[in-house]
Formats: sequence, structure tokens, C-alpha cells
Amino acid sequence: MYADLHIHSTASDGTLMPEEIVELALKKNLSVISLTDHDTTDGIARALNSARGTNLEVIPGVEINTDWEDTEVHILGYYIDYHSQQLQQVLHEMRHARDLRAAKMIEKLKELGISIDYEHVKKIAGRAPVGRPHIARAMVECGYVSSIKDAFEAYLERGKPGYVPRTKMDPFTAISVIEKANGIPVLAHPGLMERDSLIPALVKKGLLGIEVFYPLHDQEMIEKYKWYCRKYAQVMTGGTDHHGPGTGYPMLGEVGVDQKSVENLKFIYSLLA
Repeated sequence: MYADLHIHSTASDGTLMPEEIVELALKKNLSVISLTDHDTTDGIARALNSARGTNLEVIPGVEINTDWEDTEVHILGYYIDYHSQQLQQVLHEMRHARDLRAAKMIEKLKELGISIDYEHVKKIAGRAPVGRPHIARAMVECGYVSSIKDAFEAYLERGKPGYVPRTKMDPFTAISVIEKANGIPVLAHPGLMERDSLIPALVKKGLLGIEVFYPLHDQEMIEKYKWYCRKYAQVMTGGTDHHGPGTGYPMLGEVGVDQKSVENLKFIYSLLA
């Protein structure tokens, strides 16, 4: 595999530090990676510094979690100006909302007889904003569930008793935020969204790519989203959504894209610069 363009670190809800991700990418002989943490760019500089002097290219990225009606829509941003004050203000507000949401979920779990200490969850999260995976890990450590997957399926997924809706940003706003940071907005894992009818509206707003290659996309989905890319002149991207060992996500480099896709991203970036 040439490039893995969907990776999370300890800056959000991953279990590997940015430096460890770079080290692993080099071991896997990847040529390009993109660190796309949820609603934060705090790991980018560390990844770039760690990759300096190697043959590994690190594309500055982010994944912004949004909602449209009753559907979760995630927007990836590539080649973003992560120093942008406007971008950082938006991400700061989203992270603060995440912390408030996590506290509410922990309270709901206590009402269900699951006593998880907020400080324990914060310790698991480290410097990252607290998210559902951190709460799930605390539930495992405290013996309430046997796995992170079980925690989500029984308590933390949308519609489950411990779920709390997040403060909503719509995907059109997320596209605009990425554009203002000189980045390339890409629709993440559309097969999970199950709302293909939204794609034309996203393209009209400024979407420039679709994540075609993703661990949970079967061959039929891959062909379908290739077709969308051809129809709407979108660049094809892909990646593992790697969150680290033991998280249930694939290992780095198991899913991704070839050199041509990266060249297409770079070409679009050159036009935006």
C-alpha cells in the first residue's frame, strides 16, 4: 500500500502517539500518511517533526464530525493550514462541546448502575478531548463490559441508553471551515453514512473528494463510490481509520490508496494554493 489517509492518534481517540504512528508507517513501508484526528490538529506538528529526514510524507489533516438531520456525516480535510486561527477557534469550540457531552454520558451511565469516574476517563484520554472510545475503555477497565465494541453496542451508540447527542455542526459548514483553512474537503466513509442522496448537495457546496476505500466498504460499495467520483469529478481517497492496536480497527496500511490518488490530491491543492 502506498498511502493511508485516515489515521487517529492520542491527540483524539487513538492509542498511539503521533511519533509512534510515524514509526509504524515507516515499518510498513508506507510513502504517505495523513493524521486525521477528530476535531483537533494537535498531533500534526509532532508527526511532521518525527517524519523529518525520512521518506515518509505526512499530509496535515483533520476529521470533523457533523450531523445532517438524523445522519452522522464525517468530513475529512487534507492539506489544511493547521495554523489558521479561524480553524483553531472552530475546533476549540467543538472539543469543549465534546467534553460537556462526555460528562453528560458519564452521568447517564451512573443512572444505569455503571459508575465511571470522570477523572479516570480524562486520564485515559490524556491531552485529547474526552470521547466515547475513552468512556468505553474505562467501562472495560472497570469490568462493566468485556470490550470497547460491547460498550458501544450496549450503551454508547446512537439510540442506546448511555448515548447523548453531540452539539451539532452540519457537513456544509464543515466543508466551509476546511475551505477557509485552504484544505481539501473529502467525505469520509460514505458507506457508513447510508445517505448517498446527500452527495450531490455536498459536491455543490464544495466537496472535492470521497473516501472510496475503507475497511467496512465491500466491493459493491467501492464500485459505487468510484462511480460517484467519476460522475462528480471527485478525487478518490482511502484509509484504515486506524485507532491503534486493540481498538477493533485495521492495522496501519491495510487499506489505502495508490500513488495516483495522492498525486490527484496534490494537484487539487496546487490549484487552491
